[in-house]
This record gives sequence, C-alpha cells and structure tokens, in this order.
Amino acid sequence: MRIVKFGIIGTGLMGKEFASVSARWCHLPEMNVRPEIVSICDKNTETFHWFQSNFKTITQVTDDYKELLSNPDVEAVYIAVPHHLHEEFYTATIKAGKHLMGEKPFGIDKESNKSIMLAIKENPETFVRCSSQFPFTSAVQRIGEMIEADAFGEIIEVNSGFLHSSDLDQDKSINWKRMIQYNGEYGCMGDLGIHACHMVFKAGWVPLNVRAVLSNIIKQRPDGKGNIVPCETWDNAMLLCETRNPKSGQTFPWTFKTQRIAPGEKNTWYFEVLGTKSSAKFSTKQINTLNVLEYKGGNQIWQIVDMGHETAFKSITGEIFEIGFSDLILQMWAAFLYELDNGNPETRFSGCVTPEETALSHRLFTAALESYASAETIELETGQ
Repeated sequence: MRIVKFGIIGTGLMGKEFASVSARWCHLPEMNVRPEIVSICDKNTETFHWFQSNFKTITQVTDDYKELLSNPDVEAVYIAVPHHLHEEFYTATIKAGKHLMGEKPFGIDKESNKSIMLAIKENPETFVRCSSQFPFTSAVQRIGEMIEADAFGEIIEVNSGFLHSSDLDQDKSINWKRMIQYNGEYGCMGDLGIHACHMVFKAGWVPLNVRAVLSNIIKQRPDGKGNIVPCETWDNAMLLCETRNPKSGQTFPWTFKTQRIAPGEKNTWYFEVLGTKSSAKFSTKQINTLNVLEYKGGNQIWQIVDMGHETAFKSITGEIFEIGFSDLILQMWAAFLYELDNGNPETRFSGCVTPEETALSHRLFTAALESYASAETIELETGQ
C-alpha cells in the first residue's frame, strides 16, 4: 500500500478531524493508498500534545510553516487556517512541490484566489483540492447518480444551502470568522459557500448571473475582554442565480443560502433538484432520508427512501447503518487520496472540489457583493 506522508498546518478542529481519519483508515478495506501524519504546525503550540499523544508517526512539530514545507519527508499538506493566510500558505505549499488539501474559500478574495490558481498553473505536478465533505452523504451520492443518468429530465429549479444558528446568540464573543480582516468581505459566503456550491458545480451547472440579498443582522459583539466591538461581516446571504444546464442549453433558477443566523438550524446542509421527470430533496436534518418524486403521469407522490451506509468508497460499516459527520470526512479524504494515486476521481461526484471550482465560487461571491451594493442583477465573469 502506498503511504502519503502528511503535514498539517493548523491544528484546530479540522486538523484533528483529519488526524482522526488517518487513524481510522482501516475502515476502508479497498483503498490502496493511505495517509500518515509526520509533521504538525501551529502558532498555538498547546495543541501539539493531543497530536503527539495519539500519533507516534509525528517526527516534527513547529510553529513555523516554512519549516514544515522544508521537510523532505512531507509529501502532502492539509492547511486549515483563517482566510487571510490562504494566499501566502497555499502558494508557498504549491511552490514547495507539496500536494495540497486546503480549506475553503481558497483565498480571502478573488485576487488572492487568482494568485493561488497561478501557482497551480506554474507547478502542474502538484495535486490540489479544496475541502467539502457534505456531498459524500449516501443520499447525495445517489442524487449524483441520478444527475449522471439524466433522470431529472429538464431541470426546473435547484436549491442548496448551509445554515447555522450559533450566531443568533448576541452575547457570543466575536471570533475571526466575524472580522473582515481575517474572514474577508464575503462573510458567510466565504466560510460556508463552497459547501452550497459543490454539487451544483460538479454537475456542470454554471451560474450566468446573480441577484443577492446580504444581511448584517448583529452589528456589535463582545470581544471577550469586556468591550463591545463592531461586527461587520455578512451574517446571512441569499442568492438567486440564472443557471445553464449544459446538456440541454436551457436555463433554470438556482437559489443559494448561507446563513449563520438561521433560527433552529444547528448545522444544516441541504440540496434539492426539481425536474420534469424526477425530483429529489435532501437535508442533513434527516441524514438517512432521501425524498424522491418520479413523474410518469397521474398522481405526483413523494417517496421516502431510507438510505444506509452506501458510500463512494467501500467501508467496513454495514450498509444498513446510518452515516455521520466523521464518515463524511473519511470519505472526502478517501476521494483526495484516490485521485492523487489514480489521476482521476472514481466517479464524477466522488471527487473533491477542484481549484477551478473555487475560482468559479469567487466569481460568484464577488458578483454577489456587487449585486447587493447596486441592487441589480450582475452577470458573472466567464473566466479568470
């Protein structure tokens, strides 16, 4: 079995999730490649103990990411840092010849994303992908199969989104995701948006234009030091896009929501496709359920399909059992390593977000900012 030795830059929540995935790799009996954590990096060195206690393969700990990138044992890097560091860290990793899995949005703004894309173009031997785990849900993989089979007929409408409610608490202290200098002007779109775009972009449904309504609902927050400070990023975003189906050339509406203040929604990702032949709806609120309507004349009846552990990459878990968040992270990393090892994803919808798809998201989010500022529908740029 091929072993890919990884460095992790950013040893917070998602860094720990990836490390945990590497320890569970035996869960994937048909994989011919696996990750091994050999180096970790973070300015907060207090996080190192958990990694060193659980992963004896780690031979390097550092608070300087350049030291990690200089380590010849490191073949690939996972980077989970605030958005304002993406351009510097991602381009340095790519130029160092390391394969990269980076967190969304792949740059704090469109210009920083362009710099990352240029580094990829100039270093074609590196394999680069963006993190997004929710489409690896069993039900959403089934929707992907339906898209591939053209089961929906003419697309009538697509709806997708990612909703949180934690910022409804006005006493919650401000963090970097609520500060423009660290999170960027996209606000909730930059932090949550690629998740809502993932399936739409993988299907080849490219938005032509956008009309956006953005909301900054809670304009001040405590700073944790006894002060009240401005909170200037967008809490919620609602986008309406005219989107083209490349198979038919017809256009359809795509509604997109990213919300940090969505009452009652703890961590809800949803995806809906309505078509003339079939329709499908999914939400993580009922992660084991796929709703399907097949129209053949007569009554139009929504059916409930009880999904099990039907994953893109075979797991030892029985197919009758439900899937969970840690399973989705495992599947996403299997997708990354499978494509790194084989040169192509196993199927269209079992691949991670590509750099080109992040560039499209930046064109969309930049146009959304312009749309809200002008109260007009904005045409998207066709390329970088």
